[in-house]
Amino acid sequence: MENDNVFTSLLAPAVQAFIRAHEHGDERQLVLKHKEIAGAPAARVAEQIAARRKAKDKLPGYYQAEGIVYPPGVNLEQSSSEQTARYKQNILQQEGVLRGTIADLTEGFGIDTFFLSQIFQQVHAIEPNESLQVIARHNHAQLGARNIHYHNTTAEEFLDHSDATFDLVYIDPSRRDGSQKVFRLSDCMPDVVALQGRIFAKANDLLVKASPLLDVQQGLKDLSCVKGVYIVAVDNECKELLFFCRRGYAGGPSIVAVNLKHGVPETFSFTAQEEQQAQVTDTPPATYLYEPNAAILKAGAFRLLAGRYGVSKIQINTHIYTSDTLVGDFPGRVFKVEAFVKSDRRAVLPLFPEGKGNVITRNYPLPAEALKKKVGLRDGGEKYLLAFSGAREKFLAVAARVK
Repeated sequence: MENDNVFTSLLAPAVQAFIRAHEHGDERQLVLKHKEIAGAPAARVAEQIAARRKAKDKLPGYYQAEGIVYPPGVNLEQSSSEQTARYKQNILQQEGVLRGTIADLTEGFGIDTFFLSQIFQQVHAIEPNESLQVIARHNHAQLGARNIHYHNTTAEEFLDHSDATFDLVYIDPSRRDGSQKVFRLSDCMPDVVALQGRIFAKANDLLVKASPLLDVQQGLKDLSCVKGVYIVAVDNECKELLFFCRRGYAGGPSIVAVNLKHGVPETFSFTAQEEQQAQVTDTPPATYLYEPNAAILKAGAFRLLAGRYGVSKIQINTHIYTSDTLVGDFPGRVFKVEAFVKSDRRAVLPLFPEGKGNVITRNYPLPAEALKKKVGLRDGGEKYLLAFSGAREKFLAVAARVK
C-alpha cells in the first residue's frame, strides 16, 4: 500500500491549495525544481496536478469536489468518464434493475462504483490493489457515498468465498498485458467468460464493460444470455461496449448505438434481424451527404439506417448516405454539396481560397493524408473535401457542414 504518510501529505490544506493554484502550470518543472512541496513528494504532487487537469472534462464532479486524490495516470485513463458512468444508470433503469444490491467486481478508481451507488441501496466494491482502493474509498467519502462496502480481494476470490446474492454484478475486465489490441474477453482480467457460471449463481443480471476495440459479434459469441448491447460514444468517439446479460434469457439481443453529445444521448436502436432484412439500393450522391456517428458505425447498422431516415446509401461498402432534401435529425454529420471535382490540384484548390480544408475519405483508394497532399490542402478551414466510392465511379465532393 502507498505509504500512509504520503497519502496524508497530499491531503494537507497547503498541498491541496498548491495543486489548485498550479493547475495550468508545467508539473514537470516542479519535479526538476523541488524534492518536496509543503511536505509532500514533488513527483506525487505533479501527478495530482496532471490528473486534476484531465478530470476537469472527464470527471467534473470529482474536479469540483474538495480533497480528491487521483491515482496513477493509467488508472485514471482506463476509468469511465462521468458521462458514460451516468449513462450506465440509464441503462440499468431501462432494463428494470432498480435499487437492490450490486457487486462491482472491478472497482479500480471507483468511478462506476460511485455512480452505481446512487441508484443501488448497497454496493460491494472488489479491488485487489490496496493502494488504489484506499484512494477510491477516500474519494467516495468526500463525495458523500455511505452505502459502499469494500473488499480488498480478487473477483475470483470474492465469488468463491462470499455467500451473498446480488441483483446485479458489474465487471470491467482490463487488458491482461497492457496491449491496446483486445479482440476477446477471455484475453482480459478477470476472465468474465470463465466466470459467467459463478456470477449467475449469485446474480440475476450481469453488466459487462468492454473495450471499444472488441468486435461486437465476438462479444456475443463469448457471453451467454445477452439481452442488450450498448455501443457508447462520447462526442463521436467510441468509448465503451456494454453487454447486459440476464440469467436464462434466450432471445436475440437489442443493439443500442448511443452518441453522447454534451451529455445528451443521440440513440439508434435495432436488432440484428432488422438489419439483415433491411433493403438498400446504391444511389449516386445528391445534394446532401451523411456520415453516421461512430457508435452506429461500430454497431454495423448500415442498411437499416437508410430506411429509418429516408436517405440512400452511396454504395454497399461505402458508409456515406445521401438525399435531395435535408434530413436534419440524422444521427451523425451532415454536409451540403457545393461541387463535385476531379482529384487534382487545379480542380480542387480554387474552391478552397485559403488552401485549407478538412479531408474525409470513405472506401477510397487514398487515405485522407495522402489525398490532402495530392490536392495541396492544409488542415483547417470551414469547408470539407469528401472522397468516396460509388457503385460505378469515385467521387470528390466539396461540401459545407450543416450539422
